[in-house]
Amino acid sequence: MDIRMLELLVCPLCKGPLERDHDTDELICRADRLAYPIRDGVPVMLESEARHLDAAPGEPAPPATVPGPTA
Repeated sequence: MDIRMLELLVCPLCKGPLERDHDTDELICRADRLAYPIRDGVPVMLESEARHLDAAPGEPAPPATVPGPTA
C-alpha cells in the first residue's frame, strides 16, 4: 500500500489516525482499538470486517451497540 494513501485514510468511526501493522497487514486505530485488514493491497475500512485489538487476528470485532431511544 502506498504511504501517501495511508496519510489520507482515517478511521471510519472516530476519524482518527491509522497506523500500519506490517506483521498482520492491518491498519490500526488506537482510539477505537480496532484493526482494519488490508487485502490484496486494498484497505477494508468496514467496521464489520475489523477486529478488536484484544481479539486474535482473523477474529471479527463484536457488533457495535447503537443507543436506542430512552423513555
